[in-house]
Amino acid sequence: MMQFTETLPSPPPLHQISQFVIPSMNKNQSTPHRTRPPWPGFPTSKSLTSSFGDTNCMEQLLVHCANAIETNDATLTQQILWVLNNIAPPDGDSNQRLTCGFLRALIARAARTGNCKLLGAMTNVNTDISITTHKFSIIELASFMDLTPWNRFGFTAANAAILEAVEGYSVIHIVDFSLTHCMQIPTLIDAIATRLEGPPLVKLTVAGVDEGIPPMLDLSYEELGSKLINFARSRNIVMEFRVIPSTPSDGFSSLIEQLRMMQQVVRAENNGEALVINCHMMLRYIPEETLSLGSNTSTLSSQFSHQNDSLRNIFLNSLRNLEPTVIVLVDEDVDFTSNNFVSRLRSAFNYLWIPYDTVDTFLPRGSKQRQWYEADICWKIENVIAHEGAQRIERSEPKNRWVQRMRNSNFKGVSFSEDAFSEVKSMLDEHAAGWGLKREEEDLVLTWKGHNVVFATAWVPT
Repeated sequence: MMQFTETLPSPPPLHQISQFVIPSMNKNQSTPHRTRPPWPGFPTSKSLTSSFGDTNCMEQLLVHCANAIETNDATLTQQILWVLNNIAPPDGDSNQRLTCGFLRALIARAARTGNCKLLGAMTNVNTDISITTHKFSIIELASFMDLTPWNRFGFTAANAAILEAVEGYSVIHIVDFSLTHCMQIPTLIDAIATRLEGPPLVKLTVAGVDEGIPPMLDLSYEELGSKLINFARSRNIVMEFRVIPSTPSDGFSSLIEQLRMMQQVVRAENNGEALVINCHMMLRYIPEETLSLGSNTSTLSSQFSHQNDSLRNIFLNSLRNLEPTVIVLVDEDVDFTSNNFVSRLRSAFNYLWIPYDTVDTFLPRGSKQRQWYEADICWKIENVIAHEGAQRIERSEPKNRWVQRMRNSNFKGVSFSEDAFSEVKSMLDEHAAGWGLKREEEDLVLTWKGHNVVFATAWVPT
């Protein structure tokens, strides 16, 4: 818990801080929240919670705290932190835990930027707010993915679109840009194995990203590939597995170059191979700004005349040149790209309440899986709020912007079939009643209590 010395300024009258808020910093998330003794003449934590406990007040407190940090107003920052620390314990309700995650991120930002050096509360901030993300075994991760539709929605929709696109092909090459360590692939293999024309040869190429982005797997890519090959063999499918070390920071240039060379061989042999590009929650880590491209992206950019184009557009154009059979793009429907960090805070706060709200429906308080789940969310919050420049890699874009990017790269959308819609709907029936599904033109969108969460789109070259 943050400690404030007696030399700190007295908190302002309640009417002066009725627009702000921030949570406490316990290393042990399961420890019951202990309220610090109230300062003389100042409301208790209980009365603070009743006064400021609604979501709008918490958001306003966070915004005012962020502005105070940016203007280096240490006194005001500490006063708001004090309030937030009392009303948003790390083991409270979903709104309190959400706010607590943002409190940690704001303190981390102040520590990194050097602002508000007078903050006595930040004496040991690095240890107080450290986030420990879990390294999953493959069994743990598979079970973890099944807890919520957050990833299962994309798996189910993408697999349905892929199966329709590769019908009749005897060789299927799947390129997996995914943060979920191929957890989607076994279900796809199961479905491919039962098709009427018999099982094809499956080639699986994985983007070997090592950026420390959760969820993290306690298994090497080689071990993962071996397990997937054995699983495919058990379904009478021959699989070839290839991992290509690559990074989103340069638009996966090394992987793109190898794919280009492989496609040249395929075209020369004319063996009727289907190329599937599966993008699941990964493309948001490609830098989205207009860049002056360096030498590390020269191979990728040399094919295009606009050297200062967005790296995301260059990446999509390079995929178009590969002439894929189908591309499936699944991601979170939110915008974290603003250069104004207060705007990003608002956007993140008004989106990331969803995972905190949903977790109460499927994981009990104090469970290890709940700690893992919320630690991953806190990692995202900190990256969006506390980092800038190349370190800020959580740069999600909303569906409409990705749709425009795909169209500009000469792809056209493919509608999900009624069978695909029904399959996704059946999967959602296994989860809490708040989850919903809707169509937006050709696309599918996962919702929680009516709010857009994740979108799934499918594309073919024009």
